[in-house]
Amino acid sequence: MSKRDYYDVLGVDKGASVDEMKKAYRKLARQYHPDVNKAADAETKFKEVKEAYDVLSDPQKKSHYDQFGHTDPNQGFGGAGAGDFGGFGDIFDMFFGGGGGGRRNPNAPRQGADLQYTMTLEFKEAVFGKDTEIEIPREEECTTCDGSGAKPGTKPETCSHCSGTGQMSVEQNTPFGRVVNRRVCHHCEGTGKQIKHKCSTCGGKGKVRKRKKISVKVPAGIDHGQQLRVSGQGEPGTNGGPPGDLFVVFNVKSHEFFEREGDDIYCEMPLTFAQVALGDEIEVPTLNGKVKLKIPAGTQTGTNFRLRGKGVPNVHGRGQGDQHVKVRVVVPKNLSEKEKDIIREFATLSGGKPDEQNDSFFGKVRRAFKGE
Repeated sequence: MSKRDYYDVLGVDKGASVDEMKKAYRKLARQYHPDVNKAADAETKFKEVKEAYDVLSDPQKKSHYDQFGHTDPNQGFGGAGAGDFGGFGDIFDMFFGGGGGGRRNPNAPRQGADLQYTMTLEFKEAVFGKDTEIEIPREEECTTCDGSGAKPGTKPETCSHCSGTGQMSVEQNTPFGRVVNRRVCHHCEGTGKQIKHKCSTCGGKGKVRKRKKISVKVPAGIDHGQQLRVSGQGEPGTNGGPPGDLFVVFNVKSHEFFEREGDDIYCEMPLTFAQVALGDEIEVPTLNGKVKLKIPAGTQTGTNFRLRGKGVPNVHGRGQGDQHVKVRVVVPKNLSEKEKDIIREFATLSGGKPDEQNDSFFGKVRRAFKGE
């Protein structure tokens, strides 16, 4: 099945800005994260969204994708590796004895597979970071046989079928004559070695499954859907190759008062009519404690105030975001008779009309009702 267009995956236009793509990614990452969405295809969609964002958020990868799409210009026909000549490796093997770019040496060192771990954080843990320890299941070298797979006191022997080459030659008659076709030796699976007396602990694999504790330093400012790479903590390599890496993907819980957008924090403060009409100095909760905020007289509901530097520290160390405070005027539901009399008196004194500042707004409303 062909891959979907990365722009369609994120639901953005090709000319979308970095911020637009970032916003789209965050929304979709929250929607499809496996810890939140239990649908059968949620994990697949989450990975698809992440892959699309990883490419489009990188200028170099984006430029390459815009030019070539999912096709790699360095690959041969049908997207196969150049060493296989686009799927015609068998033909080259047949006519040239495996000369079509060569086969990978099965005994060459190979890097171990990468692992992924999902860590759930409280809102403030993501903001301030923390040092923690996780436990992951992964393969480790068998200590009984030191990774050889052979029973202690014995060792792997050279495969008698391929003489240790890991490949077997098969002659075939073709219209062009007799040719040699090379294939991986199925007796030793291409390793060139056979284990007659297998290790009882690992069954001849040389590796065992264990749970390992790993220390992880969560950086301050990490956001939902972002990941942290822990080098060398993946699966062990083969034939002396380096281990893979561990990728920790973060699932950040929401907060009952604060909302986060990038490095900025948003909140809403309820105020009384008297506070916004006469002005006041209030206390506003921030991530680092309470601060005082002056509310000018005549402040309208929906007005936004910005507290500079009171947001989230940038995960890459590039400064700190701001906190945005939105004012919401709360209208009391149950008034005493005295309170009602005071409001009626206020309405009488003001003539029951809006002030000059808001007259234009109410004028538009009146004209709309009149059909003007």
